[in-house]
Amino acid sequence: MQSLRLTLVASLIFSLLSIKTVTAQSTPLAGYTEQSSTTERDWEQKFRKIPTAENIRENNQRLSARPHNVGSPYDKDNAEWILSQFKGWGLDAQIETFTVLYPTPKSRKLELIGPKPYTAKLVEPAVAGDPTSSQQSEQLPTYNAYSIDGDVTAPLVYVNYGIPEDYEQLERMGVSVKGAIVIARYGNSWRGIKPKVAAEHGAIGCIIYSDPRDDGYFQGDVFPQGAYRNANGVQRGSVMDMPVYPGDPETPGVGSTAEAKRLDRKDVKVFTKIPVLPISYGDAQPLLEQLTGPVAPEGWRGALPITYHVGPGPAKVHLAVSFNWDHKPIYDVVARITGSTYPDEWVVRGNHHDAWVNGSEDPVSGMSPLMEEARALGELLKQGWKPKRTIILAAWDGEEPGLLGSTEWAETHADELRQYAVAYINSDGNSRGFLYAGASHTLQTLLNDVAHDVQDPEKQMSVWQRKRSRDITEAKSDEEKKKVRDRKSLQASALGSGSDYTVFIDHLGIASVNLGFGGEDGGGVYHSVYDDFYWYTHFDDTKFVYGLALSQTAGTAVLRLADADLIPLDFAAFAETVKRYDEEVEKLATDERNKIIEENKELEDGDQVAAADPTKTYVPPAREAVPPYLNFAPLKNAVDALAHSSERYQHAFTQAEQNGGAALAKGSLTAVNAKLIQSERALTAEQGLPNRPWFKHQIYAPGFYTGYGVKTLPGIREAIEQKKWQEADAEIGVVANTLQNEVTVIDAATAELEKVGK
Repeated sequence: MQSLRLTLVASLIFSLLSIKTVTAQSTPLAGYTEQSSTTERDWEQKFRKIPTAENIRENNQRLSARPHNVGSPYDKDNAEWILSQFKGWGLDAQIETFTVLYPTPKSRKLELIGPKPYTAKLVEPAVAGDPTSSQQSEQLPTYNAYSIDGDVTAPLVYVNYGIPEDYEQLERMGVSVKGAIVIARYGNSWRGIKPKVAAEHGAIGCIIYSDPRDDGYFQGDVFPQGAYRNANGVQRGSVMDMPVYPGDPETPGVGSTAEAKRLDRKDVKVFTKIPVLPISYGDAQPLLEQLTGPVAPEGWRGALPITYHVGPGPAKVHLAVSFNWDHKPIYDVVARITGSTYPDEWVVRGNHHDAWVNGSEDPVSGMSPLMEEARALGELLKQGWKPKRTIILAAWDGEEPGLLGSTEWAETHADELRQYAVAYINSDGNSRGFLYAGASHTLQTLLNDVAHDVQDPEKQMSVWQRKRSRDITEAKSDEEKKKVRDRKSLQASALGSGSDYTVFIDHLGIASVNLGFGGEDGGGVYHSVYDDFYWYTHFDDTKFVYGLALSQTAGTAVLRLADADLIPLDFAAFAETVKRYDEEVEKLATDERNKIIEENKELEDGDQVAAADPTKTYVPPAREAVPPYLNFAPLKNAVDALAHSSERYQHAFTQAEQNGGAALAKGSLTAVNAKLIQSERALTAEQGLPNRPWFKHQIYAPGFYTGYGVKTLPGIREAIEQKKWQEADAEIGVVANTLQNEVTVIDAATAELEKVGK
């Protein structure tokens, strides 16, 4: 009986899921008529059956076979091979070449001068059994790109992660870094922030190391026994001040073509102000264990077998680095499938192909699935499919040093992209596990719909269901779990920076998506020589099935955007998100004001106690001025207007979808789509963000002191965080005007949509 009951329950659940699946399949896709939806689902199903894990594996092995950093022979060889593959699949493809400033190490030296002298090894030795780790003559030495040259000797100070709040803690401890060399561990911010903040506090040099607590033996077995960073592993990476602008440092805002006017190197503002060098935790331990001074706070202590002291001294450190400041070619491989109905509406899909060394995970695990997407699209073309919109597939070069290839290409084609680009879909490295998506929130519903249609390769459910289950599991309270269960959609994260979508959304105002799988991998070889095919096939997506899932997910999103009758943007999801951001910055302002008032009150209480002692002359400590109340009314009014406009558009959209989308089939949608394309552009301001005009988007941007991490409503939020109250007040007006511009575009699209079918 128990077995029979279980069988009946299982049958009922299967029947309910089957009914739900059939209903979903019979419901027209957003932006499609009933007829075009049926056709689209058929093509999408055909598409998802074409990519194979075996091909993705072969692509990965080929692309990561040798080191292929910018300027290397294999970087060019890979670009030419990708081009030949694209052409072989019937795609119209070419290489677009740009010339960029790309420094590489000339000399590196780090030594401890003191009672126990030590000279850092600064090498990553080959590992037995890992064939490509021995390609030492081709490997780029460990360094941080766009550090300035420098030769400095000074006491050493440990600054934890080297972010602003760490320096506040040092000040409370009475420790100064002025005139010192700092040593910071990787993590909790983008690496370029560490030397930036150190220089602002008077440091003259910066060392960055990987602590085993963060990605070494504290997390698990180290390579080659396990996935995590061993004592010799070093994270290379750029320290260009990309929150100011990414791309070729000498050509901000314009493509680095032969005709481009270049800045003189002395006028470039994105180089570090002090010399920087990354090291392994094997090289870091002898430095850290000779520090004295206060014992580091508990949260600052890593996993090295030492007592973590802050310093300084007694030993000093000698840091010397110099670079070859050369110009190198980069090779963007760009393929195009011209649209049959709307050739001047573009859907762009990209992933970069360059790596710091072999880069099997970063970026080849993302590049290989894109190649399978390209092959699958070529197969569909042979079967008679033609996209309504033009599809552009790009393999970017130079992402690792500073988003060079994508930025220079987009700046070169900026006028066309502003006019024609519907959306940009990005991926980078890919791992195994759960779907993660960052996006413009107008594309959130589209991503949810796509995620429902792609099956997880290891579970009997969609990637949407699996991610939702993960979100419920990770919720920290019953209330949060209920919120996740009650939501009808997965929430896309806001986009900051750190990959090739940056120029599209932040500079040009093109709705963007960043996709990938992860959460079940052990990451400990990032930007080291050990990120290679051997490591990836032993410790990551070993069967390349999540590479296949990425190919199916990103490719389906491309197809759905390219073939839709009406571009499927969801302004309601965007309006809801912006309302939440407004509430956050208002609370931030109130909390900051209350905090200052409370601190001043504590000082006043201390004054009364100190003044009561007649034996001492008392000088009251300085008070921080209580900030003025900020006038958020213009922003709240704009947020309300956005909500009303979104509702009106959604009503028109729903009306157009009735009767199988008869109105969509009957009327011309050219004018509506033209307005929709401009909706993300309306969220930019020509003057850009304060002190960084390259970043023009007013809703999303990387933080000035986070680098990759996003700041939403960045002009307002960062002004409050930095206590620039007049600037915050001005930025409220800027964002309010920006949202009113968005309302105007949405209303115009609504008016055009209401005409359709009449």
